[in-house]
Amino acid sequence: MVFNSLQFLLFYILVTIGYFLLPSRCRWILLLGASIYFYVAFVPIYILILGGTIVIDYLAGIYIEKTLDPKRRKRFLILSIITNVGILCVFKYYNFFVGNINELGGHMLYLKILLPIGLSFHTFQAMSYTIEVYRGNQKAERHFGIYAVYIMFYPQLVAGPIERPQNVLHQFHKEHRFNLEQFKSGLMQMAFGLFKKVVIADRISLLVDPVYANPHQSSALSLAVATCLYSFQIYCDFSGYSDIGIGAARTMGIDLMTNFRSPYLSRSVNEFWTRWHISLSTWFRDYVYIPLGGNRVPVPRWFLNLFIVFLISGFWHGANWTFIIWGALHGVFLIVEIIKNILLKKAGYSFRPNVLKSIFQVIITFILVSFAWIFFRAADIHSAFYITQKILSFNLSGPANFAIDYFELAFIVGTIAFLLLKEHFFTGFAMRNNILFVCLFAGLLLSCYLFGVFNDKQFIYFQF
Repeated sequence: MVFNSLQFLLFYILVTIGYFLLPSRCRWILLLGASIYFYVAFVPIYILILGGTIVIDYLAGIYIEKTLDPKRRKRFLILSIITNVGILCVFKYYNFFVGNINELGGHMLYLKILLPIGLSFHTFQAMSYTIEVYRGNQKAERHFGIYAVYIMFYPQLVAGPIERPQNVLHQFHKEHRFNLEQFKSGLMQMAFGLFKKVVIADRISLLVDPVYANPHQSSALSLAVATCLYSFQIYCDFSGYSDIGIGAARTMGIDLMTNFRSPYLSRSVNEFWTRWHISLSTWFRDYVYIPLGGNRVPVPRWFLNLFIVFLISGFWHGANWTFIIWGALHGVFLIVEIIKNILLKKAGYSFRPNVLKSIFQVIITFILVSFAWIFFRAADIHSAFYITQKILSFNLSGPANFAIDYFELAFIVGTIAFLLLKEHFFTGFAMRNNILFVCLFAGLLLSCYLFGVFNDKQFIYFQF
């Protein structure tokens, strides 16, 4: 069940109405049942895997909290982490390792299995729970049903945000009364998320997909344009999902963390990662980067820590060398930025704000991020290197052969401009004026109906 479907619209309406009609003490039952139904709509059998890890992590959290022996507490934590990472490795990475071993002369058998949808997301959320209980930052949840809702909460089950228990668990114990302003705010965020998905992202895909499917038949100009547009496609697709999920939760009175903050207005790659997929970048910061030593170590080790984190981040996204290279590129970008800033500081350079300099920095950052997206989007590593080589040849004289006409291309550019202006000047919409709310909400829905691409295209990050 995808957010951009009539099936989800009916599901959301029924669940939300039922949520406010039920007594507070019974709402977790509805949320758990709805979340299970939402998940089994994809591949039903995989609910058993998710259910098994929920039981293991629930028990691990309790034993970690009540065990006084530090060594035994650590064993329970390790058991939980091994279970989660082990399942992730089998379903997501086993065939990748087998393929690479076989290329070196091995004869291992592949497993004919599908990747459970959203596995990487709820695995990381489950690990954050046991880690935080182990660190003493979160009490172990005794209510099994509410813990299961924390892992399976349908608005963020498949593609995040990856929540920490401190932010969400206690909210499922509270009584959330209907709040009109909060409800309108959630609906507006859902509408804007749907607009980003079906009007911008899915329309861009009509241009990007054919170009990347046949890079050898595409000109350098076509590849360059498709690469730039893919940057906005993946942003509108992923942040659109987050907006719909966060908005759906907010209409029920539950606050989820912000996952994106206008990333393409960043003036550096470092700033980009404070604005892009925030729930994942902070997860790696708190559970990988800081335990490795962070920046509290000698400079060479600091650079190594950064590089390791981004290699792992790339591998988290997919079992393919293209994703690993994508992560490595961002690690290199960050290290080069740090070296540049150190050298400029030693030279006495003044970092004074300047509008033209800021615009230039935003453009350079966008170019670097878009270049890395080539490896994220390409079908395989050979295609990725071919595309980069062709674009970097700067032979842009050939025709731009797109699957859409120039009117649609102009429409795409116009919607992207609207998106950037909205994010720069209007971080939110006025909710208190009911007439303005109705006009804006109706306008977004009408735009989705008139200009949206409704082909049941799944969200890009569902594959992770």
